[in-house]
Amino acid sequence: MIANISVEILGPVVALICWSMVMWVWMYATRLPAISAAKIKPDPNAPSGEQMSTLPAKVRWKADNYNHLMEQPTLFYALAISIALIGEGSGLNLYLAWTYVALRIVHSLVQSLSNIIELRFLLFVLSNVPLLALTFNAAMFFSK
Repeated sequence: MIANISVEILGPVVALICWSMVMWVWMYATRLPAISAAKIKPDPNAPSGEQMSTLPAKVRWKADNYNHLMEQPTLFYALAISIALIGEGSGLNLYLAWTYVALRIVHSLVQSLSNIIELRFLLFVLSNVPLLALTFNAAMFFSK
């Protein structure tokens, strides 16, 4: 039985969810005017993504990043909640979680503004370092 839940680590979880909502708003704030300007009529018979692929790259980058925020960060959410439940959500784990969130936000900004692939890849790799460390720390808790 676990006695102490450590909710501090839920702060980075909420922060990354808030950032995902910022990206969602930014995506539609650029996508809807671009769809209108291109006079695209939604076609339910078009293959998935075909119509959106005709939009300018700078518009698509926001949607691409929003989709990325729905992928790997789901591991972070599950991991951070697990760490909170086992009472290990403060100290080093909290710093690692905030580092992960900061790197994902910087990754979003790079992808959405310039999409420099080499820099994006570096940020993605770097964001995996705190995620891996959090995974290791959680696993070590259960190996005691």
